[in-house]
Amino acid sequence: MTLTIRPLSDVLGAEITGIDLGQPLDDAGFAEIRSALEDRQVLVFRDQRITPDQHIEFSRRFGPLEIHVQHHFHLGGHPEILIVSNVIEDGKPIGLADAGRYWHSDLSYLREPSLGSLLHAQELPAEGGDTLFTTMFGAYDALPEDLRRRIDGLEAVHDYGARNRKQQAASALRPGLTAEQANRVPPVVHPIVRVHPANGRKALFVNEGFTTHIVGLPEDESAALLATLFRHSVEDRFIHRHQWRPHDLVMWDNRSTQHLATGCPPGLRRTLYRTTVRGDVPVGAAA
Repeated sequence: MTLTIRPLSDVLGAEITGIDLGQPLDDAGFAEIRSALEDRQVLVFRDQRITPDQHIEFSRRFGPLEIHVQHHFHLGGHPEILIVSNVIEDGKPIGLADAGRYWHSDLSYLREPSLGSLLHAQELPAEGGDTLFTTMFGAYDALPEDLRRRIDGLEAVHDYGARNRKQQAASALRPGLTAEQANRVPPVVHPIVRVHPANGRKALFVNEGFTTHIVGLPEDESAALLATLFRHSVEDRFIHRHQWRPHDLVMWDNRSTQHLATGCPPGLRRTLYRTTVRGDVPVGAAA
């Protein structure tokens, strides 16, 4: 097996060809993929006609998998897979219908946020449905020096419950959380700037999806600073747009990227399967 890794843009992303993820992958090949993920942040594997079991098996090469708190949308027999879908059957959504319509890093609201996510296309719309990715390495590096110094030692709260309540208010398709579910995802505190454990690069680690406020700052000052960081991190110069093709499997590094689902026209079906790899406790720049 000979892998070919082709950059997709100047800022991030790479397409990997010459591999069938349904077949055994030797350690050397896997090391090459892991290195590409840490460097390019988003990897696209084209035409991967794999089963859910094969999807899970490849994902586990990167580490233990998370079981999403929204248990309603696990794939039957495969709780490691979260269904992301706008399809309605018998009046109910078969997956998270409103997933990712805001900039976010998956599971940043956990004490050990995700290392990465792997999303496999099952059914795609004839138009729309793109996913945008932004490099948080690039966003941090491009900050003015005085702003970098200001935020290097700050921490912020990430809260899944707050986001879920907002989505419940906006859509009847979003289920609420039981007390047990809410207890699994309490608010957590993370550094605003985290050091990537593999390469030592600094990345912004805040997102409009789950970051609610900065610890120790007055509410208005916290809101203003977060708004500045949110706007900056999603400027066009940091973004790559992924246009999905049938059977794409896309993996991204949640430690150094954000992403956003752009949605598709009403009436067009879109279904994807997602696994999420557990990460570690973020280490801040000040440490």
